[in-house]
Amino acid sequence: MTFKHLSEYFSKLEKTSLRNQMTEILASLFHEAERGEIGKLCYLLQGRVAPLFTAVEFGMADKMVIRAIVQGLFVDGGKVVSVFKSEGDLGNAVQKLKLSESGKRKEDKELGIVEVYDVLYQIATSNGTGSQEKKINLLGDLLKYSDPLSAKYIVRMTLAKLRLGFSDMTILDALSWMLTSSKSLRAEIEKAYNVRPDLGYIGSTIKTKGIKGLSHVIPMVGTPIMMARAERMTTGIDIIEKVGKCAVEPKYDGFRLQVHFDGKNVSLISRNLENVTAMYPDIVEGVKKQIKAKKTIFEGEAIGINVETGEYLPFQETVQRKRKYDIEAKAKEIPLKLFAFDCLFADGEEYLYKPYLMRRKKLEQLVEKGDTIYVAHKEIVADPKRLEEIFQDAVTRGLEGVMAKKLDGTYRAGARDFNWIKYKRSYAGKLSDTIDAVVMGYDLGQGKRSSFGIGDFLIGIYDKKKENYLTVAKIGTGLTDIEWQELQVRSQKLRTKVKPENYDVDKAMSCDVWMKPEIVVEIRADEITRSPVHTAGRVMGPSKSGSALEVKVAGFALRFPRLERFRGDKKPEDATNLSELETMYDLQIGNK
Repeated sequence: MTFKHLSEYFSKLEKTSLRNQMTEILASLFHEAERGEIGKLCYLLQGRVAPLFTAVEFGMADKMVIRAIVQGLFVDGGKVVSVFKSEGDLGNAVQKLKLSESGKRKEDKELGIVEVYDVLYQIATSNGTGSQEKKINLLGDLLKYSDPLSAKYIVRMTLAKLRLGFSDMTILDALSWMLTSSKSLRAEIEKAYNVRPDLGYIGSTIKTKGIKGLSHVIPMVGTPIMMARAERMTTGIDIIEKVGKCAVEPKYDGFRLQVHFDGKNVSLISRNLENVTAMYPDIVEGVKKQIKAKKTIFEGEAIGINVETGEYLPFQETVQRKRKYDIEAKAKEIPLKLFAFDCLFADGEEYLYKPYLMRRKKLEQLVEKGDTIYVAHKEIVADPKRLEEIFQDAVTRGLEGVMAKKLDGTYRAGARDFNWIKYKRSYAGKLSDTIDAVVMGYDLGQGKRSSFGIGDFLIGIYDKKKENYLTVAKIGTGLTDIEWQELQVRSQKLRTKVKPENYDVDKAMSCDVWMKPEIVVEIRADEITRSPVHTAGRVMGPSKSGSALEVKVAGFALRFPRLERFRGDKKPEDATNLSELETMYDLQIGNK
């Protein structure tokens, strides 16, 4: 397949916001792709040349790309800048420049997908001395021979601005559609994807071996596994009634890490599948000294320790360890302890589908005594009163609460179910848990906040079924000056001219400035209420008059919301989803 033909598919995808239509367009594309192309094609659809969990980025800014355009198209730099300012998009600008030159130049070639991918891969992986010039030269040559439409999307990719409006889940739907003209295989494909979240691998396997090829997907050291998540409950009685006798572990308020160890090398993966190995050298050394396995994958929670008292540090202090600079100095100031709580793979044997007690036993065998890695304490409990005692003890020790785990429960990669239940401490408000929300946009500041440029900001949750974002609150108070400034700085690169297509926002909640969904914040509120101006969980029903023509509309909203912290360890898709918010609302009503 030529890259020009792929670009025509890009154009079709860009022009629709309908999820089912996107799925069918992608399925048609996958049908046409050759076996040797589809894996690389899946990466290109993400605007990348490697899986999301690898740190392979193009690293090109506008100025570098402008230089590449000048070099490749033999045009004046001033002209490129002028067209860029007019179009507001370098992809559109290079397309326009190519079209204006098409009658004069005959450089365009029929470039294949693999041919373009290989050059883009060279650009992304070039580093060190002279790498900037090499990137510019490679991109310039590629643009020289590309047709106008291909040039548009190549430039957008190198600037990390391709964004065609769909998620990985839409691609999984499309792979199912390619095989069956339906989404019937989505659950089976997603199960494999959660163990090996590499769209290139998944797409290539399905294309060459069919759906049966995914039946043999097992964990691989070095490739992250999508982390399992817990349901919520608010009393020991409810937990025991739901799962019976269970294991109760402390719930630490730190960084969740997935550890990959091949006997020599250690990789530390965060909740959002980011490789954070370099940030935590003390954990790396602890793994090398204390873990006795040739190859293993296990999970734990890293939490800061007060060097003088030995007490756990609050998250606000532990979070200071997440940094790219002065790492060694901060490691001495705030040492981390990793409390391991689950084993997913060890020495050639996968443990995902084995019961909790078996996974736990293997974990205890892996960890030798030391001063960095500990196996999280557990107690088998059948009495709700004892569960409450353990919970209260955890809270008094500065922990978030406890985790209750089914003794025969499996590890559900990427899923949330009652195999794990989190029971967190209650607060003064009626809502006993926080929510993770996405910053969708903001209004300009007035008075004191005019210096920040933000007066209030709109937050939303994620609707997994429709793959869009629904509003729950606008927040204008409760932030420190530093937090307002951080939000303003982080928002600069995320601003968009129009509201993103996957935002469902009532007119009353419209923003002065819209943002791409990338910043995740943890929000505390007094309770969840119903509001006609928010779209999360909107319901339609008859009015008080009983007229079939009249309706009342109300969504979920947060009462007295305030920022708890920024969640750099979570992706937007990991934000609290609509189903979870509905559960929290039901729990709140039950508590009342």
